[in-house]
Amino acid sequence: MKRFGRKQLFMLVAVLLLGACGSGDKTTDNETTETQEKTIVRLSQVRARPVNQTEEFTATVEAEVKNNIAPTSPVRIEKILVEVGDAVKKGQKLVQMDQANQLQSLVQLKNIRTEYNRIDELYKVGGVSKSEWESIKVSLDVAETAYKNLEENTFLISPINGIVTARNYDGEDIYNGSTPVLTVEQITPVKLMINVSERYFSQVQKGMPATITMDVYPGEEFAGKVNLIYPTIDAGTRTFPVEIQLANADRRVRPGMFSRVTISFGITERVVVPDQAIVKQVGSGERFVYVYKDGKVFYNKVELGRRMGEEYELISGVENGAQVVIAGQSRLFDGAEVVVE
Repeated sequence: MKRFGRKQLFMLVAVLLLGACGSGDKTTDNETTETQEKTIVRLSQVRARPVNQTEEFTATVEAEVKNNIAPTSPVRIEKILVEVGDAVKKGQKLVQMDQANQLQSLVQLKNIRTEYNRIDELYKVGGVSKSEWESIKVSLDVAETAYKNLEENTFLISPINGIVTARNYDGEDIYNGSTPVLTVEQITPVKLMINVSERYFSQVQKGMPATITMDVYPGEEFAGKVNLIYPTIDAGTRTFPVEIQLANADRRVRPGMFSRVTISFGITERVVVPDQAIVKQVGSGERFVYVYKDGKVFYNKVELGRRMGEEYELISGVENGAQVVIAGQSRLFDGAEVVVE
């Protein structure tokens, strides 16, 4: 009996120990499963800091003034005096048209002027009536106007200092009125048109500086300034046009060149987040971040400002000091419980 009692006692202890071990493993497994159901995320705390409000715009260089040179009526082109690329001055003769009509008009003008002088002398001594004098005076005025018009259309003059950028005819061609004979453009200065977001409307001032770069001159910057601010906002794009002027004294910049215009609108305190925190909403252009609080994450729609290396400036959406998710977003949803790595 004594041996049997010891054996029973030994078996009882063994059973109790096994039961205790089994119970402990079950609790651990439940805890592990519960943890695995929560998404593991990595966080970053964001802060507000001074951010230079610099914006870059793309633009195409345009001439300050563009003039199409052409006569007022179809006529034969006698000679073109300049070529594409030539620099011309205001008042310079560019094209000589057929002079036959002008010469004929000049003969008529001389005859009428001679007749007017004769009648004018007679009128002064009472030899002709006032109505006869007035009639010849009107004829003279008409002839002089006609000759002046023909003179202006016989020699086509440049109205500006500029560069000849197009030539559409050759000597002996008949001008048909469909295209100008020449195009002259003023390129000192040149202008660039940009569309600026409406949030900067109150900050853009005439004369404020702009930095201009061009692919054709890599690594080089040109100084420009705001020359004209359009007074209305486009309802579709929420932008307004601004004209940037570039002096271009050396004429290196030419119309048609692609350019980038950078303007600084001052410094503003903005929350800055890592680019890893930004998530694009599927099916739309909206951006959002997940903000962590008390073991959960919450969906916050954000408005992005400038990208600065590996960070984004936020216009709105996240408070200063918040903790945002920077890894693990693919399995998250609004209000999800998470485990912080």
